[in-house]
Amino acid sequence: MIFWDLDGTLTDPKPGITGSVIKALQDLGLPAPSADDLEWVIGPALLWSFEKLGAPDPDAALEAYRKYYNHGGGMYDCTVYDGILPVLDDLATRHKMSIATAKPHAYARKITAHFGLSKHMAHEFGPELDGTRNDKAELLAHALTITGDDPARCVMIGDRHYDLKAARANNMAFIAVDWGYGGQDDMSDADAHVKTPDELPGVIASLIG
Repeated sequence: MIFWDLDGTLTDPKPGITGSVIKALQDLGLPAPSADDLEWVIGPALLWSFEKLGAPDPDAALEAYRKYYNHGGGMYDCTVYDGILPVLDDLATRHKMSIATAKPHAYARKITAHFGLSKHMAHEFGPELDGTRNDKAELLAHALTITGDDPARCVMIGDRHYDLKAARANNMAFIAVDWGYGGQDDMSDADAHVKTPDELPGVIASLIG
């Protein structure tokens, strides 16, 4: 099984996520950094990010965020990275694939359907809207329980150290993608690094066949 991170790995969600964070902070009368200074929020659970941003009530900030992200169109203000779709077409002929994202699955499923990604996925795992399984290692463990796959025959693909730590916690191989938003993360423990999507099939074959 191939487990894919979504934000920063399959899609570039920066405009929608950072824009919704900025509007949420402004709604609450809090200082709002620029979009470029908010790239670090792409990847981890947003509740944690609002805590780091100093929101006195992170739950209220998350609710304000969701107003813009879910109902204001921010969810679809993203793009699929160049080269991803043909790679998915190729890999689907040989591997089962699933999503494992820190984005609530209620949103992730809408995005993957909208951009034509869902047809390749056996499962789409993400936290519940109430924050259950916000921890990505816990999410990936849950995914393995559902799929029944042997982690030794699985690989996680992502752009952030949260993805790497989740894979390691579940005894799974990990491929770090050089696009996305993990530029400041320590990814030295990854089993492989890829610079472009077309490198993925060969690297995956070398790790899990």
